[in-house]
Amino acid sequence: LAAERFGDLKPERLTPMHDWHIDNGATMYAAGLWYRPMIYGLAGETVEQAYVRETAATRESAGIVDVSTLGKIAVQGPDAAEFLDRVYTNMFSTLAVGKARYGLMLREDGLAFDDGTTWRLGEQDFLMTTTTANAGKVMQHLEYFLDVIWPELKVTVTSVTDEWAGAAIGGPKARAILAACVKGTAVDNAALPFMGIVQGEIAGVPVMICRLSFSGEMAFEVYSGAGYGTRVWEALIEAGKPFGLVAYGLEALGTMRIEKGHVTGAEIDGRTTARDLHLDWMLSKKKPFIGSAMMDREGLIAPDRLELVGLIALDNRALNGGGHIVEELDAANPHDSIGHITACCYSPALGKYIALALVKGGKGRHGTRAFVSDPLRNRFGPVEIVSNHFYDPDGSRMHG
Repeated sequence: LAAERFGDLKPERLTPMHDWHIDNGATMYAAGLWYRPMIYGLAGETVEQAYVRETAATRESAGIVDVSTLGKIAVQGPDAAEFLDRVYTNMFSTLAVGKARYGLMLREDGLAFDDGTTWRLGEQDFLMTTTTANAGKVMQHLEYFLDVIWPELKVTVTSVTDEWAGAAIGGPKARAILAACVKGTAVDNAALPFMGIVQGEIAGVPVMICRLSFSGEMAFEVYSGAGYGTRVWEALIEAGKPFGLVAYGLEALGTMRIEKGHVTGAEIDGRTTARDLHLDWMLSKKKPFIGSAMMDREGLIAPDRLELVGLIALDNRALNGGGHIVEELDAANPHDSIGHITACCYSPALGKYIALALVKGGKGRHGTRAFVSDPLRNRFGPVEIVSNHFYDPDGSRMHG
């Protein structure tokens, strides 16, 4: 647990990070069981203007976001690696100590359940992260399988969400900012490769740093004991001032993940499969896993299933989540939906309004036109269907 790693260190202040956000202009809203910053708005800014500014600054220099609310579960014991192999669709027993891996879980019926990264801290010691909203559900999922299905496995799972404060810092200057304030470890490519983990200190606080990214930029997650989160956060903010570091909220976080094409709860909605989300590359052929026996049912591999795509508004107007996609526009009598929008934003990287959507036979429609049909909000207009990877599809910015 995080508390065990701090020895005699005494915090200079225990101000919750929530208070820092409020004091620094954040507008908060509910996310799962938490309140999280939506934007750090300047005087006179709209929500859109604020998140566009925060996103652009992060992509141009660096940004920092509070990720303390991500679900965190300690998975420990002699059979921990075997258990994770059964829980995730991809392999974790081959993961080296000091490395992390992106993982996908299915439900027993073969539908997508949750995704996140899991870090191997020791041979029998893993730290699993989950989406904020699904932390409790994933914990119940793990406990059920250990208690009922595989009681012979020697594994303990412990919710440690509240043990760790987390800050994700990303952008072209992110590594330089870390290097300016981290002691006890280097953060260059050799010391900290993609998905690598190192331990050091920031402002006298022991920290654990993993190089991973959901923004499409070179990025790092910095974890400290929960009581020291504000201290580490403020040290990162101070180190970032010469580099133009900005704090950003969930609207900018969502914008960057949409631009990059990453899925989250809006797409993992209890009806989609790994293939629908183009995550079939994560389905191991070397081992069984929860959901593997059911994922190839006829209905789950039908060619007309809704598949993840990107949309670009051709009339340069904002899109709305939940809006339907149609092949022929009929505002007077909307009909024949071929899919719906799951997430949308204005993209400063593209200079356009974009969205992620689930559309029938979506991959085969790349490069074609359709229409958004949203009668409840009187929003109708043409869109282009494209790949969900709008931004830096080859990952060159993320890998450096």
